[in-house]
Amino acid sequence: MKRLEDKLCVVTGAGRGIGAAIARAFVAEGARVVVTDKDAESALRLAADLGQSAATLDVAVEQDWARFADAWPAIDVLVNNAGVTGFEQGAVPHDPEHATLEDWRAVHRVNLDGTFLGCRYAIAAMRAKRAGSIINISSRSGMIGIPAAAAYASSKAAVRNHSKTVALYCAQQGLAIRCNAIHPAAILTPMWEPMLGDGADRAARDAALAADTPLRRFGTVEEVAAVAVLLASDEACYITGSELTIDGGILAGSAASPARS
Repeated sequence: MKRLEDKLCVVTGAGRGIGAAIARAFVAEGARVVVTDKDAESALRLAADLGQSAATLDVAVEQDWARFADAWPAIDVLVNNAGVTGFEQGAVPHDPEHATLEDWRAVHRVNLDGTFLGCRYAIAAMRAKRAGSIINISSRSGMIGIPAAAAYASSKAAVRNHSKTVALYCAQQGLAIRCNAIHPAAILTPMWEPMLGDGADRAARDAALAADTPLRRFGTVEEVAAVAVLLASDEACYITGSELTIDGGILAGSAASPARS
């Protein structure tokens, strides 16, 4: 029997990147998956490729969640993956001195409000079975300060904390609904492509950007998906309120990285 056999799983922001990899990994483990994304075309494309269901969902909009709950009133797993950095439309100030309140709120609206609404929906959708798994994709940036991306770091730190609150609340309610957070660091997704480029110096740029990582490379979306599969499965039924960091050893102390000959 596959690890997620008979489980109905919802993944937000699944049109590409980490979300798409998680959806693929879940299907490979026998799950039924609802691929959701604000970009309807990307959600439909991946769902068709996987032979699964798709739904358009803007996680920052409460009415979207209400409509989604009407269509999918009961689930087993929710991955709150949808998120933004604030730089999607180009370089704008996101430091503590120059960031605008509008830009600050825009990042929190998706990353934090979207996760709050997702967790609220999931608890209701899992209550009938009194069990389930909520997986929130936070970030290593939520564990340290990021001067040039203050809103992103703040929002992911809040996701980290809210995951623990949800875990405790569900336990207090006598529900076996688990909530955990995953903290990826530099994972090679389309977000990095503008910085890496496709020229002859791509390998050098790749190495430079991963230089502070003890493992000296980017992580892959499949490596994040593997952790999500674990947390979604019944193998993790005693793991709640926890956080798993996927950062190639950065938070272990990159200054102590072994020298390379």
